Amino acid sequence: MNSRTKNILFWLKAFAITVVTVVLLQLFAFSSCYIPSSGMENSLFRGEHIIVNRWAYGLRMPFMSLCGYHRLNEKDVHKNDIVVFNNPQAKSPQIPADRRETFISRCMGMPGDTLMINPQFSIICPQSEINPDHKQLYIYPKEKESTVEELMKQQGIVGNKLIGYNKSGYVRSFSRYEIYLLKQEAQDLRIESIQPDTSKETGHLIIPGKGLKIEVNKWNISLLRNAINQHEGKRAFIINDSLLFVNSQKVSSYTFTKDYYWMVSNNSINVNDSRHFGFVPKEFIIGKASLIWFSKDSEAGFFRGFRWNRFFQSVQ
Repeated sequence: MNSRTKNILFWLKAFAITVVTVVLLQLFAFSSCYIPSSGMENSLFRGEHIIVNRWAYGLRMPFMSLCGYHRLNEKDVHKNDIVVFNNPQAKSPQIPADRRETFISRCMGMPGDTLMINPQFSIICPQSEINPDHKQLYIYPKEKESTVEELMKQQGIVGNKLIGYNKSGYVRSFSRYEIYLLKQEAQDLRIESIQPDTSKETGHLIIPGKGLKIEVNKWNISLLRNAINQHEGKRAFIINDSLLFVNSQKVSSYTFTKDYYWMVSNNSINVNDSRHFGFVPKEFIIGKASLIWFSKDSEAGFFRGFRWNRFFQSVQ
């Protein structure tokens, strides 16, 4: 065998080992996830790539369609963790969890937790408990647009584009912390939240857990039906908007067989979270968002829009 053949074989072997190593890391340790939307701003920005720690809650074994659900060294999910998981809502419940699209949200409800919610399933909680990165819609006078743009530039608030306007003013989405920064610099700036006041229309939502008996009420009936149909292996339906039937039997409560979680976007105008797809079973959780390894404005040019200060930062 001549030296040229040996070199070719050496590089082929090295390439094969690299491919196998990357595949094994993807399956059993860490994986990369792309952030395509603004749903998790300001924790994560559109265009960022993050590392997902698959061991954070115990390693979920791959090939669920063949081997079923198994998790090694299982650990608890913690409230406020930014969690990567598979879409719990699918046209066909028979599609295995690991073959569904990937979502990312903040865990705000643990098994057995009681959340206070409004009719849109948004969490109503004391001001001190609201995530400072949680975004809401705000309106300000049209004549203050240049002032707001200058203040955002000064405070390093980037990627915050004008959402719309009405007869009262311009509309943008800000987090509580961003509003604090703006008002510190311009205390006379009249900027007000335009989120609907639903504080008088609240109910209590208990997050299902394994062995937990949940009473049926008007706040949870649709969520319970969906979870039972999609994840509990039984047929559930609602009659007259108030009566829940499971396997053709009317029930006033249901005892769940799995642990579930309530996932929430930072940006309240993005409803691609539990308000849309309901409870997330533990088996759908992939891992925890841990590190930003690349950050670039996806709408900027090829050589522009890099957020250098966010490279290799921990996800908060």
